[in-house]
Amino acid sequence: MKQSSAPPAGADDIGTGTGDRDPAHYTKSGKLKSVIYEAEMERLQEQLVLLQYWIQSQGLKVLVIFEGRGSAGKGGVIKRITERTSPRTVRVVALPKPTERQKTQWYFQRYVEHLPAAGEMVLFDRSWYNRSNVEWVMGYCSEDEHQEFLRSAPEFERMLVRSGITVIKYWFSVSFEEQRKRFEERNAEPLKRWKLSDMDLAEHEYYVRYSMAKDTTFQYTDIKQAPWYVVPSDDKKGARLNCISHLLSQFDYVDVAPDVVKLPQMREVPYVRPPMHEQTFVPQLF
Repeated sequence: MKQSSAPPAGADDIGTGTGDRDPAHYTKSGKLKSVIYEAEMERLQEQLVLLQYWIQSQGLKVLVIFEGRGSAGKGGVIKRITERTSPRTVRVVALPKPTERQKTQWYFQRYVEHLPAAGEMVLFDRSWYNRSNVEWVMGYCSEDEHQEFLRSAPEFERMLVRSGITVIKYWFSVSFEEQRKRFEERNAEPLKRWKLSDMDLAEHEYYVRYSMAKDTTFQYTDIKQAPWYVVPSDDKKGARLNCISHLLSQFDYVDVAPDVVKLPQMREVPYVRPPMHEQTFVPQLF
């Protein structure tokens, strides 16, 4: 895997890009224009399909962790990554709250069964880092449990890397003002209001404490074997393109897509099908 420089521990929640940006590609407010976004996303999704073939052919085991603030865009980029790829190769893991039994297990235990096998890329929509962020800020774990996690997580991830798993970690950041704007939009739209949970409201209220949690998490877990990559996401479209571009850059993949196949002719078999009127069809409204 190619390694790029990791963000410094305690990095700001929103950074600035360092690449050359064509002003014609952006709106007056500085957001990427939709026409540019759609064209580039189509190109990147084609590359993601090629990457999945490469992961299959090489038997790679790839784990991609998506963490960050509520409304920062983790779900959006995961959706775009999986939109064209095969769920047999690229699968998403988004675990619910642990059961009473799982609460008594080793903390990392319920995540282990979802780790990738050879030829798979697994996307964790939040992960074991719940402990050092949500659980710690909201008081769902003890201080001893928090400290033990900060000691254990780096060793656990080094063990995964030594076992042959490629671990890539993304942290999606969003400013307080942009997060408030997105929450207000969800609140105003009945079809999106389900996305605004009590936990989102608490996270917004304790924005500074979540910043403290992130900085502490980075201090202990931003390791060279599995560094954190921060994705500033006040511009959602730009954040998606930046994240996917970076993900692709981590692999020296080549095009091993299968060749076009010849479709077979239908084999004639002596068989008479039942009458069509014996089947129940959905109403033809369109």
